[in-house]
Amino acid sequence: MATTASTTGSTAAEKQAQRVGAMSFEAIYAAYVAKAEKKDRTKREVDQVIRWMTGYDQRRLTAHVRKRTTVERFITDAPALNPDRALVTGVVCGVRVEDVEHPLMREVRLLDKLVDELARGKRMETILRSPTGS
Repeated sequence: MATTASTTGSTAAEKQAQRVGAMSFEAIYAAYVAKAEKKDRTKREVDQVIRWMTGYDQRRLTAHVRKRTTVERFITDAPALNPDRALVTGVVCGVRVEDVEHPLMREVRLLDKLVDELARGKRMETILRSPTGS
């Protein structure tokens, strides 16, 4: 019986990852910017957070948004996922990011968490897990 429950959970997680992975990164990006701007943060700050995590430069980030690249492609093509993203912990959208098992969903939740911290007014040095951040 435990095998069935595990398989069902795994299937649900995989379906969610497929659904999210097929979404346009532009749609998620627009939601991130709207969330940040609603809390008096800027698109530039959202871009900085995304660039920190993924290693994209501004030109390539903008190109992915304009081309409506899928979320899966955006994450898998990231030039240099920041190893310090492992320091990002906590709950966003009711999910503890460090407990997310599916690789794509973990990266998406990490981005969600970083943008959430930005919208909550945290200092950029803290969000980016800089050695001088506190």
